Amino acid sequence: MPVTIYGIPNCDTMKKARTWLESHGVAYAFHDYRASGLPPQTLDGWVKELGWQVLLNKASTSFRALPEGDRQDIDEKKAKALMLANPTMIKRPVLDLGDRLLVGFKPDIYEREVDRK
Repeated sequence: MPVTIYGIPNCDTMKKARTWLESHGVAYAFHDYRASGLPPQTLDGWVKELGWQVLLNKASTSFRALPEGDRQDIDEKKAKALMLANPTMIKRPVLDLGDRLLVGFKPDIYEREVDRK
């Protein structure tokens, strides 16, 4: 199964992750979830594997711009609805290696996890 990196193109962390993949000769598909959205079943799988708390980026501009009431009492259902409505609230990048997911970019983790693919 090919490697897929999910995120938005103008994110600095995404740029670093993509540069790392390219410099290490890792072929990948890029899924821009701002332009293409994110299928609910994909998010469901991510939440099942990682937990919504790992995926919801409460530090994002999009999340902080929400009305106070929308930022309160978040549970899995509410978190998934927020992330589907505005995928920029999902931490970036999400790297799908086929048999596991990585969230965020840390070169040492990519070195360890991607190279064992």
